[in-house]
Amino acid sequence: MRQPSRYISTTASVLLLAALAACGSPPMSSSEPVSTYPSSSYPAQYPQGNYTEFGRVTNVEVLRTSEPGKGSGVGAVLGGVAGAVVGSQIGGGSGRTAATVVGAVGGAVAGNAIEKSRSTTVRETYRISIRLDNGGTRAYDVPAYGDLRVGDRVRIENGQIYRL
Repeated sequence: MRQPSRYISTTASVLLLAALAACGSPPMSSSEPVSTYPSSSYPAQYPQGNYTEFGRVTNVEVLRTSEPGKGSGVGAVLGGVAGAVVGSQIGGGSGRTAATVVGAVGGAVAGNAIEKSRSTTVRETYRISIRLDNGGTRAYDVPAYGDLRVGDRVRIENGQIYRL
């Protein structure tokens, strides 16, 4: 009679671990709105004041930053349950109780860590470098670069880039 209950517990543990792994999978598409700007205007990260400059785009580069994921708690709960089920299979009497508690805590910590590592967010911004007509250079970090290309002639007015 002990064998069927052990088989059921082991099967339940495997299913819970599979559910834990599935909860941390990255989403297929982002639900966040995409920031867009009109093709003729690009807000600069550092406004330059009330004057106008002219120049050419010399470089457009992608800047990728990753932000650590935020745990929703689902990974910790599933990990805790899975750890408790596995821990309850170890020992007997009060040793089994201690193993169950340790398994639940360890599983919760591991489940939370797995969920956070699977939900890292990568953000892309663009750095537009401009060689000014007076010989100086400017670099602007923007969320989208629209139709700007290397070599395009631009006007910078009040901290915004306009394609000419």
